[in-house]
Amino acid sequence: MITGPCLIVQPIHAAGLDRLRAAGLEPRPANGTDAGTLARDVADCVAVITRNTGFPAEAIAAAPHLRVIGVHGTGTDHVAKAAATEAGIVVVNTPGANAVSVAEHTLALIFALAKALPGADRSVRQGDDSFKFTTRLIELAGLTLGLVGFGAIGQVTARLGTALGLRVLAYGPTRPETDFATVGALRAPSVEAVLAEADIVSLHLPLTGSTRGLIGPDQLARMKRGAFLINTSRGGLIDDAALVQALEAGTIAGAGLDVFAQEPLPQGHPLSRQERAILTPHVGGSTEAALIRTAETAAGRVVDTLAGRHPGGLVNPEVWDRRRGL
Repeated sequence: MITGPCLIVQPIHAAGLDRLRAAGLEPRPANGTDAGTLARDVADCVAVITRNTGFPAEAIAAAPHLRVIGVHGTGTDHVAKAAATEAGIVVVNTPGANAVSVAEHTLALIFALAKALPGADRSVRQGDDSFKFTTRLIELAGLTLGLVGFGAIGQVTARLGTALGLRVLAYGPTRPETDFATVGALRAPSVEAVLAEADIVSLHLPLTGSTRGLIGPDQLARMKRGAFLINTSRGGLIDDAALVQALEAGTIAGAGLDVFAQEPLPQGHPLSRQERAILTPHVGGSTEAALIRTAETAAGRVVDTLAGRHPGGLVNPEVWDRRRGL
């Protein structure tokens, strides 16, 4: 029987907690998400499950019994992976568990921009009958949806896009041709090709050293003036200042953002003042179905690791043969 506390850094669905308890673990909610509090809370824990807060090196150093860090979701950019690996701690994540919900949210942002839904709602509430005569609304069928990144979420987004009559152009240099053919997407030779050709550019990439700030002033200048930029992956992919400038100048027509370089978005941030931007608080993967699936997957991978079974979603495979607890 596996025993010991599992620190839950941010709330997860009860289905995941039940999975931990069934294996003999004790789910324990964190008292805060700052490094100092996490370091105190994790002292006797054998496992951690975190979400977009990640898990810092300071807390890893204070956890002599910690054997596995489970990430509820795909992104591990806020987890101190180097420190975990050095300490022999396994890091696992759950790519694909929330793919359908995030892809649906991507389409929701596209629809909201194309149909000017926030402004339409305001006009009705304010009794403004001029909205329908003064606002540019867009039919999506026949437009080009450009995807930068073509993993699980990108592929579901492509399938939804083709079903709507969008022409889908996708950049995923490591993906096999069958991935594109299966969802009816055209393969783009470069990010630049997507930016130049797409009416809607949607980002579906992890945040790494090579992708941070991928969309900056030069990239925004390559986009069509009537194009939309969508980001439901990682906020750090976009240079915020450059995006604000592009929105204010009309270089692009609008942006739909579910993620930000700093979350939550600070009060008074320039993006929050942009009429051409639709902002949501990193909720793409927060449908009930996705939360159940992701929580159960994260918990299952934590349990597998502690039981000595090679887990899915292993982020640092180099640590497996020298992991703590062997």
